[in-house]
Amino acid sequence: MSRSANPNRSGRPSGVTPTHQTHDGVTASCWVERWSHSVSPGSRALDVACGGGRHARLLAARGCKVIALDRDPASAQGLAGDSNIEFIAADLEAGAWPLGDAQFDVIVVTNYLHRPLFPALIRALAPGGLLIYETFAAGNAEFGRPSNPDYLLRPRELLDAFGADLRVLAFEDGFTEQPKPAMVQRIAARKADPRATLAAERCRL
Repeated sequence: MSRSANPNRSGRPSGVTPTHQTHDGVTASCWVERWSHSVSPGSRALDVACGGGRHARLLAARGCKVIALDRDPASAQGLAGDSNIEFIAADLEAGAWPLGDAQFDVIVVTNYLHRPLFPALIRALAPGGLLIYETFAAGNAEFGRPSNPDYLLRPRELLDAFGADLRVLAFEDGFTEQPKPAMVQRIAARKADPRATLAAERCRL
C-alpha cells in the first residue's frame, strides 16, 4: 500500500501514491492532478521540460495561462491549437534561464532533473506560488531507465533543495507500481507571500 512521507520524518516510505491517471485522453501525473486543484483560473503556469505537453494541457484546462518549455518543438506540436498555451523552445541545460525575471503562480516539473535549475525555479515562483515536482529517484536502476545516478534524485534531495526557501506541503520518496514499477520522489511546496503574511498580522491587531 502507498503512503505519503512526512517531510519532518527521517527515512523513506515503502511506497508512494499512484503515479498517473487519464485527463481528457492524456496521461497525467496524479501528483500534478492532486496539487493543481488548488490553482485558480487565470494563474500564470510554467511546465518545465514539457515533452508532449500533458501537464500544460491539464493546467490550461483549469484556466491557467501556460508557458511550456522544451528543447524539442516537434514533441509539443499538439499544443499549437490551444490559445492558453505558449510553447517556447529552449535548451534548459545550455545557456541562461530563458524566461528572465518572469514569475509564475505554479511551476510543474516531471520526469526531468537538471540540478543547476533549482535556484532558477525558486526565483521564478511568484509570492504564494506553488512548485509541483516529480521525477525518478535513487534505486530506479533496479527497474529500468533512467539508471544513471546523475539523473536520479538522492534520498530527500528535493527537501534539501527547496525546503529552506519554500514551505513544504507534501513530500513522497519511494516505490510506485504505476504506470510502471519505479522509484520516484515528489514534492509540493509554496513560496511565502509577504502580502498575505502582512494581511494576517493586521487581522490579529
